[in-house]
Amino acid sequence: MAGKKKSVRKIFRSYDYYDYNLLAVIVLLTAFGLVILYSTSCYTAQIVQKDDMYFLKRQGLFAVAAIIMMILVSLVDYHKLMYLAFVIYAMALVLMIAVKYSPLGATINGARRWLKIPGTGMTIQPSEIAKIAVIIFISLLIVKMGRRYRGVKPVILTMAFGIVQAGITYYCTDNLSTAIIIFMITAAIVFVAHPKTVPFLVLIGIGVLFIVAFILYVPHLAAGDSFRIQRVLVWLNPEQYSDSGGYQIMQALYALGSGGLFGKGLGNSTQKLGSLPEAQNDMIFSIVCEELGVFGGLLLLLLFGFLLYRLFFIAQNAPDLFGSLMVTGIFSHVALQVILNICVVCNVIPTTGVTLPFVSYGGTSLFFLMAEMAIALSVSHQIKFKQDAV
Repeated sequence: MAGKKKSVRKIFRSYDYYDYNLLAVIVLLTAFGLVILYSTSCYTAQIVQKDDMYFLKRQGLFAVAAIIMMILVSLVDYHKLMYLAFVIYAMALVLMIAVKYSPLGATINGARRWLKIPGTGMTIQPSEIAKIAVIIFISLLIVKMGRRYRGVKPVILTMAFGIVQAGITYYCTDNLSTAIIIFMITAAIVFVAHPKTVPFLVLIGIGVLFIVAFILYVPHLAAGDSFRIQRVLVWLNPEQYSDSGGYQIMQALYALGSGGLFGKGLGNSTQKLGSLPEAQNDMIFSIVCEELGVFGGLLLLLLFGFLLYRLFFIAQNAPDLFGSLMVTGIFSHVALQVILNICVVCNVIPTTGVTLPFVSYGGTSLFFLMAEMAIALSVSHQIKFKQDAV
C-alpha cells in the first residue's frame, strides 16, 4: 500500500513540476518591458496615434496571448518537434521568399521585412520564424547523425543549412543583423555538439582578425559607397555625422549619460520627447538608463543574466542531446540579441537594428521568443520527470 502511494506521488510530482524560476523571470522581464514601453512610447503614441497607450495596448495583448501560449505549449513533449523540424525550416524559407516576391510583402520604415496577414491588418516578421526553425532543425540534424558527427563533413553539412537560412534572410529581407544572428545560432549549436573545439577557436580568431582589419580599412573608403559602410563610419566618429547617420546614436548616448546612478525617475525622460527616433524599438535601453539610471540598467541585466543561467542549467541537465542542443540554441539567441542591442546603444558596435528581448516593441518578436521559452520549459519538465522516475 505504501509503495502504491509512493508511486502515485511520483507520477503527480512529475507532471506537477514546473521550472518556476524560469517562468518567473520571463514574466518579470515581460512586465518590466511593458512598463518601460509605456513610459518610452506614450508621448509618440499621443502625437501620432492620438492615444498614449497605443503601443502598450498592442504589446500587452501580444504579451498575454504569448504567455498563455508558452504555458500550454510547454506542457507538450518537445520530442514531437522532431516531426515538425523540416516543415518549420521549409516554411521559414517560403515565408521569407514571399516577403520579397509576393504582394503580401509589407514595407515599414523603408524596409521590406514583413508579411501582411490578409483581413487582419496585422503583420508578421518571417525572420523570427527562421531563428526558431534553425534551432530545431540543426539540433535534429546533429542528433540524427549521432556518433557520425565527427570530422569536417558533418560540420559543413549542418553549417550549410544554417547558411542557407541566413542567406535567404539577407537576400529576401536585406536584414544583415538577423542573418548574422541565424548564422551565429547555428555555429553555437555546432560548436557545443562537436567533440573538437580547437578548430573552432582557430576560426574565431581568424574571424576577429578579419573584422579588425576591416574596421581599420573602412576610414579609407568613401562614405557614399554603402549605407553599411556609412554605419561603420558613424560608429567610429558619431560626432562628425551627428546631423545625419549619427543623430540617433548621439541622442542615445545623451540619454545614457544624463541618467546618472539612479536616473531621472520613471516617466521623466526628455530624450523620448521626439529627440530619440523610434525609442520604443532598438534604443529602448537608453531610456531605461535615463529614467532608472545605472541601477535600473544593471537590474535589467541581472534579470537577463538569471534567465540565461536557467537556460544554461536546463541545457546542461537535459534528458537527451536533442533537448540540450535546442536550449543551447535558445541560450545563444537570447544572449546574442541582448549583447548586440546593448553594445549598439553604448556605441561599442555599429548600429544593427537588433531589438532587446522582452522589452522592445514588437509582437512577432515577443511571440516567437515565448515559443522558444516554451521549448526550454518543456525540456526542463522532462528533467524533473527523469529524476522522479528513478
